[in-house]
Amino acid sequence: MATALALGIAVTTATLTVALDVGDRLEKEFRALGANLLVTPKADTLPLEIGGVDYRPVDTGAYLPVDQLGKLKTIFWRHNIMGFAPFLDVPVQWSEAGGAESHATLIGTWYRHAVSVPDGTTFSTGVADTDPWWHVEGRWFADGASECLVGQALAKSAGIHVGDSLAIGAGGHAATLVVTGILSTGGREDNAVLAPLEIAEALAGHPGQYRRLLVSALTKPEDAFSQRNPDTMTPAEFDRWFCTPYISSISSQMQQELPGVEVRVIPQVAEGEGQLLGHISALMWLVTLAALLAAGLAVASASATTVLERRSEIGLMKALGANRRTVGALFLGEQLLLAIVGGGVGYALGIILARIVGQAVFGVAPVDRLILLPVVLFLAASVVVLGSLLPLRRVASVRPAETLRGE
Repeated sequence: MATALALGIAVTTATLTVALDVGDRLEKEFRALGANLLVTPKADTLPLEIGGVDYRPVDTGAYLPVDQLGKLKTIFWRHNIMGFAPFLDVPVQWSEAGGAESHATLIGTWYRHAVSVPDGTTFSTGVADTDPWWHVEGRWFADGASECLVGQALAKSAGIHVGDSLAIGAGGHAATLVVTGILSTGGREDNAVLAPLEIAEALAGHPGQYRRLLVSALTKPEDAFSQRNPDTMTPAEFDRWFCTPYISSISSQMQQELPGVEVRVIPQVAEGEGQLLGHISALMWLVTLAALLAAGLAVASASATTVLERRSEIGLMKALGANRRTVGALFLGEQLLLAIVGGGVGYALGIILARIVGQAVFGVAPVDRLILLPVVLFLAASVVVLGSLLPLRRVASVRPAETLRGE
């Protein structure tokens, strides 16, 4: 029985360890798929894009100050902000040396930029953190340099290659940029020119400003509680909501630190992450319950066999004056002792199994959680007690006279 219990508890420990770790691991993997929050000015004009080119005048719409972005690393869930990248789109005219002019959108952003945080530290961030899956043939531009990337669709149609120089102009401002790479994202960037944010600010005539911000944040999947209106919550409920890394609570904290912004969830990313995490968590709990059920059945079978084998001892104890409670307590005490031994061995085996599973799936072993030991021992004791209920009834039904006569 101890062996069966140990194996069941080992699987339970492994699945619980992985289940407690899988959320953070998957969230970090998801963040490689792109940002999940979009920040824009509350008062802004609608973009006017035709064929991937933004024809909205440069001097229209609202802008946000770049020097306020360091405040994002001061919110309560600052460590969950994995990265952010500001963007400024500028409709430009461009031409190669001696070539005809064409129209396109220049997108200014950071590749990897050091942001000053109000507490005196710096935080390195940019599209290298928010969109690491973007593919570049060549190399990324250096932030602050007169360099750029060209989207693969634009480069193909215009015959642009790495090393070419582009003369860019917008609203009376001009710049000459060296193409350092060809960018492929599968999105609108494929038809645009990407350059350092400072270049876009100079061409737009809005130094130190941006128009939209993409943020990559580690969040907990949304549930019914997270979707409630915080204004209708009690103080205790609000504290629970505020102190949980829901995407809604992180968005609210960001809006408090960056006045005049609107933070929106990118639904395709957030919903897909939540559904996948929910399915995986459900699978982990299902495996845990199956392991406990199998262990319970093994305990029940072993306990019933033990009662049959020890009927004569039970009959003798009752004949000497032991009542049913005393005999049952002695029998249950033996089972609980086995539960402690089997639970301890199962916990040790489960930690090893969890490391193997975590290393195979995520490439990193999950964190050992000593807090699971009392939980596992409690589950082992519960399985033993529930599995021994029927055999204990048989103990109570043993008749001393019949047993001692060998009947």
